[in-house]
Amino acid sequence: MNRLTGLLLVTIAIVFLAQTMLAQDAVKTDPKHYKVVFENDTVRVLRITYGAHEKSVMHDHPNSVAILLTDESTRFTMADGKSVDLTGKSGEAVWAPAGKHLPENLADKGFEAILVELKPKMSKAK
Repeated sequence: MNRLTGLLLVTIAIVFLAQTMLAQDAVKTDPKHYKVVFENDTVRVLRITYGAHEKSVMHDHPNSVAILLTDESTRFTMADGKSVDLTGKSGEAVWAPAGKHLPENLADKGFEAILVELKPKMSKAK
């Protein structure tokens, strides 16, 4: 392998890894389950829809509030490989701290929620 080919391969690998690390937005990585229904400078609101036993991909969210539209029985596998099983009732509102996870619907029926993602406050220019 000549030097130019080696440099090209290293560059491609770096670009691929950078895209993988940065492209963690649920709407972009898993549009089947996550849809934007509203967005402004303060919040982004997502509609989350999973079929029975469907699984997502690893992605992240900022600090958020989830409003359960159906009962919840989910497993969240975290970036470190640990997992947490959660249950909830339709109508509940749940705080979700910022982080990276891979969700899976454990139920025999669909799961739906509204997720209100909180955007960081921007300092006002004087």
